[in-house]
Amino acid sequence: MRIFVSILLCLMLCGCNSVYYKPHTLDKSAVIYTPRGGYSMKRSVKQVMEERGYHINVGALQKVKEDDSDDTEVFAIPNNVRYAVRVAERKEILRPIWCMFNGFWWWNFSLSITDKNTKEEILSWRGRGCQNSSLRKLNDILDELETKESTPATKTQKATKKKDMNDGLIILAQPTQNN
Repeated sequence: MRIFVSILLCLMLCGCNSVYYKPHTLDKSAVIYTPRGGYSMKRSVKQVMEERGYHINVGALQKVKEDDSDDTEVFAIPNNVRYAVRVAERKEILRPIWCMFNGFWWWNFSLSITDKNTKEEILSWRGRGCQNSSLRKLNDILDELETKESTPATKTQKATKKKDMNDGLIILAQPTQNN
């Protein structure tokens, strides 16, 4: 019976995130559209992307349609936008014991990034988790999504001088060239 309970607990903890992405498809210099507002996850995604150097655009509010069921807002998306970020989330839950060292808030969300030019979804992430671990996962995913030519590590490697101590490590990782 203990083995069954242990297996059940392991399966419950493993199914928290489902991530599908296309590596090296996100251009860091492009403009990204995301709707305004939202709970903590939506705000945090915008903040993380801005800290990483992305240009975030929330569009211009054109009209608000109010009817009995709900309010609908219509935004004008600029023509220079290449990517659209969509975050669907439930209200965050305070879980001080479960997420004690990980941000205290429990998020349940769905995150999607689509490329307007290619009409492809380059990230689809359905997840649940504590605030800080979800943001760490987001940074790891963005590291994989960014195009190689726009990553700071590539620029740093190209800018190193031959007398730099780290240069030997780079040379060893690359195939030798005959002069």
